[in-house]
Amino acid sequence: MDRAEDDVRKIRREPTGSGCPVGRGDDGTWQVRGYPAARAVLRSSDTVQAGLGIETVEKLPAKIRRPVLYRDGSEHREHRRQTARYFTPRRVDEHYRELTERVTLSYLETLRTAGEAQLEDLTFGVAIDVACGVIGLTHSRPGIQRRLERFFPEKFGKPGLTSLNGIYWLFRQNTNWLRIYFGDVRPAVRAHRERPADNLISHLIAEGCSEPEILGECLTYAAAGMITTREFICVAAWHLFTDDALRKRYVNGDESERLAVLHEILRLEPVVARLTRRTTGSVELPGADGPVTVPAGALVDILVDEANTDPDAVGTTPKAVCPGRPATTGRYAAALSFGDGPHRCPGADIAMMETNVFLGHLFALEGIRMLTTPRVTFQDEIGGYVIRGLRVAVDKG
Repeated sequence: MDRAEDDVRKIRREPTGSGCPVGRGDDGTWQVRGYPAARAVLRSSDTVQAGLGIETVEKLPAKIRRPVLYRDGSEHREHRRQTARYFTPRRVDEHYRELTERVTLSYLETLRTAGEAQLEDLTFGVAIDVACGVIGLTHSRPGIQRRLERFFPEKFGKPGLTSLNGIYWLFRQNTNWLRIYFGDVRPAVRAHRERPADNLISHLIAEGCSEPEILGECLTYAAAGMITTREFICVAAWHLFTDDALRKRYVNGDESERLAVLHEILRLEPVVARLTRRTTGSVELPGADGPVTVPAGALVDILVDEANTDPDAVGTTPKAVCPGRPATTGRYAAALSFGDGPHRCPGADIAMMETNVFLGHLFALEGIRMLTTPRVTFQDEIGGYVIRGLRVAVDKG
């Protein structure tokens, strides 16, 4: 579906840097915005995870195992190998689709009864229920949504001991850790110790992980499986509500056609638009005028939203929604929106299935319509967006 518009994105970020595929900023941080260079960084064996609070995690005692997000090398590869079975396309279809259908219909029945709702509330409820099923957080006390909203607020402060605001955020987050531990993780761990199940928490128990280590893993997967999916479903719905031709193509398409539409929206609107790596050796990247060598010890920011709209990689009209682009079909139809290399998001298939199931049922509702244009704020460290206030209405059933 070629579009005449040059840029149909809903999420408008401020341009950064010079626009070169690879460049070095005044602070010494390298910025990568070309698609081939970005993919090369993410796939390189001479880079490790950086950002995402890794500096704080590195201060933990050596005996505490880091969450998988913060590990690299052989230890990371082994963990991903052992847990890959939870995220295969076959398992997603056989184990998680029915759950997603069930919870989606439950939340949409709430919408039908009330007539109106905030879309972010509906999508967060679905995302929580599905992710909890995958992780094994199935014995929580009432109030998990509120606990997670407090842990992942719309705006973060910066914890520390040098200001009253920093002390407040340090106290707040420590309190939120304890709320989730006592309300969600500890009850699940106790239940799965007595009766192991085929889920992530039971796997971690079998590996000998302590409860604090399991808490860290659960919050890592919660951020990936709940927060990002919530935002993507909202932005995809926003596109479909405001583009009659795209909505018609989605509603009338089969599953492969619908997924092509969703992958293309995600390519254009990556939920996480900045990934950070630190080089452990020199890394050669393709630049505008030939190879560029990034030295060891450098901090590298990969600007995913810019790499995803590199015309040399994705073709003409890179800022338009064109499902089924020849350059981005298959596993990487969303370009780098799920990352790449060792840290590529393992839950990509779950996220797309979940989004497709929810939106398929949403747009099948009689009289479904968007009442208010949402507001967008940003989580600057990861270039993430937060969509709030997208109110929808249906004909009451």
